Amino acid sequence: MSLHVAIIMDGNGRWANARGLPRIAGHRTGADAVRRTVEAAPGLGVSVLTLYAFSADNWRRPAREVSALMKLLGHYLVRETDRCVENGVRLQAIGRRDRLPAALVSLLEDAERRTAHGSKLQLRLAIDYSSRQAILDAVRRERAHTEESFSKALGPDVDLLIRTSGEQRLSDFLLWECAYAEMIFTRRMWPDFSKEDLSAAIDEYHCRDRRFGAVAAEKALRTA
Repeated sequence: MSLHVAIIMDGNGRWANARGLPRIAGHRTGADAVRRTVEAAPGLGVSVLTLYAFSADNWRRPAREVSALMKLLGHYLVRETDRCVENGVRLQAIGRRDRLPAALVSLLEDAERRTAHGSKLQLRLAIDYSSRQAILDAVRRERAHTEESFSKALGPDVDLLIRTSGEQRLSDFLLWECAYAEMIFTRRMWPDFSKEDLSAAIDEYHCRDRRFGAVAAEKALRTA
């Protein structure tokens, strides 16, 4: 069974502060956790992986931190695009692009073009992303008025949502797509997130009884 796993990568700043390091050091180490997660995902049955890299609300952070994050995203694309091509990873960015630095947009477009034929994993990076805005855009631009048209405009339903650092909220992330997602909130800070953490979350997902509103007997009848 292929899964769509979405992750809110939280705790970089707190991880750094706890070690007496600048916040950007946590973001840099968090990029290593992204690599580990992307490499591990296909072997754990994940076909779509959506990572919350930068929210629309993150523009409220100090300008110096935002600038460093934009540069770090660019460095990640430069460093990892070849690896994505080699490993069959198709990269796609979701969110606004008009407020991003032109150089970063160029790198995103180049990565999307070069990885377009990847079939092992679809990696979606949510950058300058707001789910509320995405829903409004779907209504205005795509004329989406049914569940099917919304799903087509917004993207695939999420099976499993993971949020690190102990926070327990969606923070304007994939609100429509997470309607029936199983949710796991871990106290692990994102820079420490490992293949074993991802595997444990997926194992817990498989142990849950997903009824989609039905009772157990009705579900058994539908699947018999």
